[in-house]
Amino acid sequence: MLLLLILIPIIAACAIFTGSKAKLTAQAAGALNLLLGLIAAFSSKAGFWNFSVPVLDRPAINLSLGLVDGMSTIMLLLSVIVTFAALLSGKAPEGKERLYYGSSLLISAGAIGAFVATDLFFFYAFHELALIPTFLMIGMLGRGDRKAAAWKITIYLGFGSLILLAGLAWLAAATGTLDMTAMAGSSIDPESQKGIAALLIIGFGVLVSLFPFHSWAAPAYASAPAPTAMLHAGVLKKFGLYGLLRLAVPLLPEGMHAWLTPLCVLLLGNILWVGFVTINQKRLDGMLGNSSVMHMGYIFLAIAALAAVPSSEVNELAKPAAVLLMFAHGISIAMLFGLADRIERSTGTLDLQELGGLAKSAPRLAFLFGIVGMASIGLPGLANFAGEVMVFISSFKNYDPVVGLGPVQITCILSIWGVVISAVYMLRAYRNIFQGPAVSNTESAADLSLMDRIPAVLLAVVLLAVGIFPNLLLNLL
Repeated sequence: MLLLLILIPIIAACAIFTGSKAKLTAQAAGALNLLLGLIAAFSSKAGFWNFSVPVLDRPAINLSLGLVDGMSTIMLLLSVIVTFAALLSGKAPEGKERLYYGSSLLISAGAIGAFVATDLFFFYAFHELALIPTFLMIGMLGRGDRKAAAWKITIYLGFGSLILLAGLAWLAAATGTLDMTAMAGSSIDPESQKGIAALLIIGFGVLVSLFPFHSWAAPAYASAPAPTAMLHAGVLKKFGLYGLLRLAVPLLPEGMHAWLTPLCVLLLGNILWVGFVTINQKRLDGMLGNSSVMHMGYIFLAIAALAAVPSSEVNELAKPAAVLLMFAHGISIAMLFGLADRIERSTGTLDLQELGGLAKSAPRLAFLFGIVGMASIGLPGLANFAGEVMVFISSFKNYDPVVGLGPVQITCILSIWGVVISAVYMLRAYRNIFQGPAVSNTESAADLSLMDRIPAVLLAVVLLAVGIFPNLLLNLL
């Protein structure tokens, strides 16, 4: 049952807080959830895993969990893979192991619950559950100006969650149900659609770091411990995109279409504005944080391609493109943050000007960072390339040469420059860290140990497998 995938990390976290060995318990729970998640995703009897129990009669709230379609299945896979890798990455501060591993498990439980919940109340509640340990991990175990970063993420995400709550409440009132599967047959008047869509775009957009509500993300990831950055940037931030694809696009087609042009302008802010900000970063953690924000723009482009078709006509390529890129980005950014943590532990710094020649003393680290760096800039043969190409093609799927270029096509043409921007900052960072003569910080830096290599190799294999054969995931859709 899907309930097990949520309960296992929660029970393991409770065991850790009450005295169980933190690292061993967390990693065992992560491995078990990875196994169960793979079985659930590729099982021929997916319905066997569904679960539902009434909680309240009025309003009718049910703890309902299910793999509704391939999108929720792929998000479940992303969650369990990144969770296992995150629990094997990083190093807990001395004396803080219980908080470190227990909080990481709770973030994972909340993310999994949000992706498999089919009741609107628990869909929202599970996400909020995951935010609480995120704030604690950054504020108590983070680095740098961690308290300021924790307050900033709390204020921004709290603001976004309140707007989202208003939008979800309006949606529930308009459809007369909290059951997300029953909402599919509902008819909502165009004016209500426009208002609900605006609230959902802003609410989910803040959680996804949609421009200009993005400034919380990079400082939070730069300050966060490795597992928190991996889980939030890799998994939890996809909740907002998942919510738009699950609720806004199918239920509010006319409402989403009404906001198409503003959405295109905002996503260009993610790709171009934040892209140039990323180029200007002097530290690897800040660069990766802004890079994560930038790449959300491409997934919003696929959502815009869906919103551009308000009638019965369907852009059948855009949703698979968005889901594939969500998965690919989640795997690659998690791997990047995990390796960045290892670079900092080996050299004592993430300042790009204080690094150089690290490939001489840490060739395995250089090789794995090279793979994921190339994935993040869209090298063919890796998962991100497949997702980005599908997004660009889907933007022209319903192009009419008689009508000419529409907002989505113009946005796509401009956003392709983001690929160049990505190559600039990632290749420059790789050169500064790994190439050239060794400096004092890197001369005697340790290479990846076996335990360090396991999570990185796991994520790299996933990027290669999906990049070479995208139908591994697309067949689930």
